[in-house]
Amino acid sequence: MNFEYKETIDKQRELVSLQKKVVSKSLVSALKVFLYIMCLAIVTGGFFGLGVIHGIIKSAPSVENISIVPSSYSTTVYDTNNKQIAKLITSGSNRIKADLKDIPEHLRWAFIDTEDARFYEHNGIDIQGIGRAAFIALTTLNPSEGASTITQQVLKNNVFTSWTEEDSLTSSLKRKIQEQYLAVQLEKVTKKDVILETYLNTINLGSNTLGVKAASLRYFNKDVSKITVSEAGVIAAITQNPSLYNPITNPDENAKRRKKILTNMKDAGHITQEQYDEAMSDNVYARIKKVNNKLTKSDDRVYSYFVDEVVKQVLSDLQEQKGYTYTQAYNAVYSGGLKIYTTQDSDIQKICDKELSDSDNYPYAIKYSINWAWSVQNPDGSVDNYSEKDILNYHRNSLNESSFKLIFSSKEEAKACVKAYKMHLMNKYYKKGIDKDKGYAEYENLYYNPQPQVSFTVMDQYTGYVKAVVGGRGKKNVSLSLNRATDSTRQPGSTFKILSAYAPAIDTMGYTLTTTIVDEPFSYSNGRAVKNWYSGYRGKVTVRKAIADSMNICAVKTLTDITPQLGYDYLCNFGITTLVDNRVEKNGSVSSDIQQALALGGITDGVTNLEMTAAYATIANQGTYTRPVFYSQVIDSNGRVLLDNTTPTTHTVLKASTASLLTQGMTSVITEGTGTSAKLDGKMPVSGKTGTTSSEYDLWFCGYTPYLTASIWTGYDENVSLSGDQAYHERLWAKIMNQIDSVKKYKAKSFKMSKDVKKYDICSSSGKVAIKGVCPTSKSEYFAKGTQPAKCTYHSAFSKKSSSYSNSSSSSGSYSSSGSSSSSSSGNSKSGSNSSKSSSSRTDSGSSRTSKSSSGSSSSKGSGKTAGK
Repeated sequence: MNFEYKETIDKQRELVSLQKKVVSKSLVSALKVFLYIMCLAIVTGGFFGLGVIHGIIKSAPSVENISIVPSSYSTTVYDTNNKQIAKLITSGSNRIKADLKDIPEHLRWAFIDTEDARFYEHNGIDIQGIGRAAFIALTTLNPSEGASTITQQVLKNNVFTSWTEEDSLTSSLKRKIQEQYLAVQLEKVTKKDVILETYLNTINLGSNTLGVKAASLRYFNKDVSKITVSEAGVIAAITQNPSLYNPITNPDENAKRRKKILTNMKDAGHITQEQYDEAMSDNVYARIKKVNNKLTKSDDRVYSYFVDEVVKQVLSDLQEQKGYTYTQAYNAVYSGGLKIYTTQDSDIQKICDKELSDSDNYPYAIKYSINWAWSVQNPDGSVDNYSEKDILNYHRNSLNESSFKLIFSSKEEAKACVKAYKMHLMNKYYKKGIDKDKGYAEYENLYYNPQPQVSFTVMDQYTGYVKAVVGGRGKKNVSLSLNRATDSTRQPGSTFKILSAYAPAIDTMGYTLTTTIVDEPFSYSNGRAVKNWYSGYRGKVTVRKAIADSMNICAVKTLTDITPQLGYDYLCNFGITTLVDNRVEKNGSVSSDIQQALALGGITDGVTNLEMTAAYATIANQGTYTRPVFYSQVIDSNGRVLLDNTTPTTHTVLKASTASLLTQGMTSVITEGTGTSAKLDGKMPVSGKTGTTSSEYDLWFCGYTPYLTASIWTGYDENVSLSGDQAYHERLWAKIMNQIDSVKKYKAKSFKMSKDVKKYDICSSSGKVAIKGVCPTSKSEYFAKGTQPAKCTYHSAFSKKSSSYSNSSSSSGSYSSSGSSSSSSSGNSKSGSNSSKSSSSRTDSGSSRTSKSSSGSSSSKGSGKTAGK
């Protein structure tokens, strides 16, 4: 057909329009299908989600079948032979029930206003709080804001106790839904006050106290009904983190939290501005500091030092490894029905306990220190607390007895001193007496501690298992008392020479056991002279001889040469955690242990016996540090492994060759040096180091055999000189180790030697490798591969000369078995120096290398507490 142009265009438009309509209808249809599918998916998903939630809720325990009161299951502690050594029971956990009517309202509000401000308004879950937490999490990307109510916390701590074992988001979500559901259901059948009473009676409040009544007695020596607003703030502040906010150990942190508690109470209208001001001006921490007595009705058995440390380590590991709160960890240990398999060898522990408590092993007459606590409750409910520190202040300040110490020749003398001070207090504050009929009450404890004291640790260097520990001498009066092996820090003296100076010098700075150092006048960078424990100087000596005879100047020169910073770094790697890098003291002075006196153990805060034992065990274990542990496994009440220490936690500190050389070098301490009293029976080898601090306040010996590492410390709790016999602790160490070898049937064997160490015969004349049949005399020594000296050229050059000529020439630069020679010995070393800028005068393999000392600071408070021998 023939169409005109206009008709053609119209036809084309009509066809395009038809195509568009078809496309539009197709799109609309597809969109409708998509929307129908989406709606169906949403509805299906919604029903599915509701079904899942319904299933989770249905699987939750019935509110009729749960108890929010914690169940009590004793925890059993075993030794390495699976023999029971202790039971940890709920009745010993220092919980005392209090009725809500006896708990002051301001103490209740102290918890509520901070932990759950809408407690009396919500039905178990706080929707507003959940919304706030969600908003903060979304806006800050930090989901740390909590929204759990007090009801949920009661359920979480007493019903859902296995929440820390959740290993997936699904498990966590399931438990959270059940927890919120049960919180609502619980509040339908349980009064708010019952829930609050349960919470206040079960919450962990630090220092082994559960509940507000026990905490009131522990911190204030008063009944919970008499707690003031100020004191309520202290107690409520603890609960968020009982360790961090403990008012005894961390009063500053508690004070910050307490201010927030009191502010919340004021803002909520539960205390007035006047009450707030009065509380903030109260010197409450001074009162807490004096409270040194637990006034609880309890039949606690006193646990051993070893069990004490097991409890501390399990509590710590549950929190660090499993994410427990302190409350949950504490409940698990004391009422969770755990089985704790410790590393204690009861045979070894028995030997240590017996010998360290035997007064015949101590050459000094027994003296006594005291722990005294006296509390007087006045008729108005206030409590006055006094301790042995008040006696000390009274004598020094009021009686002007500046040198007075709480050390007594007898128990009678100590008791008389306490009685005299009490009489002073009676005449000053209680002239009318403290009769019970007048409303007074008093509590008193007096414990005697024999002096000098002692600590001892035995450790398997290969596994890190602590086999025995003794934290003090004399009767142990309370559990978790001062453990001098793990808690007390003392100056280490010459035991630090190995760890801070010779270990890094051999490991990284090219020193060997034959490296020579000149024992000569030498000064710290500040001009103060370094003094030896013996009189005079011994000239050129080898590193082995310097170790054996514990030469102070040689150790300081070595640390100066390698730099105090390197020595400090090695000590940290050895596991010493008490060192001070840089600290500003309260008086504005700056303390640092990165200084030359570090070589002699002159440090700010001291070290613990346990850490010293682990450090020396590192050398015994071929340079590998192994974390010391007190338990191997913890099994929960369902038979599952909760904590596992069977795989040691280790890191490398020294090359195996360095450890072998140090081991061989320290055998000379026992065979010919300052530690001959620590020699064992038979042929059992011993390697170790003695330590004595200035003024003889502390005596140490850290040593090891091919089987075990052990350290002993002895001294007075207050610094008193141990003049006289200063080797009794070495004999005591040997006496214990000999018995251990006998009981455990350990046979003498050599120390393991690194494959990178080889023994060479060294020419006594030249100090180089002897030529067999040529060098007239020689002495064996160990070297790491590549560090041995060259062959003797002195005798080879003159081997054809007459023997008389050879002998007459051997006086120059001689290497003797004692490692020393006269000051006229040849070499490039400078002698007679009076400054630390003189040569460190160390010589290797017959050649001399001279280096200037680093200026290492000597401002540390510990710099004067240096080594003896």
